[in-house]
Amino acid sequence: MELKNVVFHSPGPNWAHGVDFREQPGVMEHVQHYAQLLEQGKLFLGGPFTEADSGGMMIGSDALTRDELVAYAAADPAVRKGLLTFEVKTWYVAMSAKT
Repeated sequence: MELKNVVFHSPGPNWAHGVDFREQPGVMEHVQHYAQLLEQGKLFLGGPFTEADSGGMMIGSDALTRDELVAYAAADPAVRKGLLTFEVKTWYVAMSAKT
């Protein structure tokens, strides 16, 4: 059984609708926040959804517990400033091409 903890981001109250995600004030702080996890080997993958104003997701590696990922997501500068909201869900990987 393989479980992955996934952070789903959605636009928060301070999100400028209709403005490209790369132009959102504070989005680079969000990117840098998660880049730290990636550098530490604690982020499996992540990025924005391609639809406008739809947020994105980050998948934590097995090096992080669900509680640690929730705490990390809550400490995101973009979340604290209201640019993004988040929800963490545990995903049961039922199908995989891995051998």
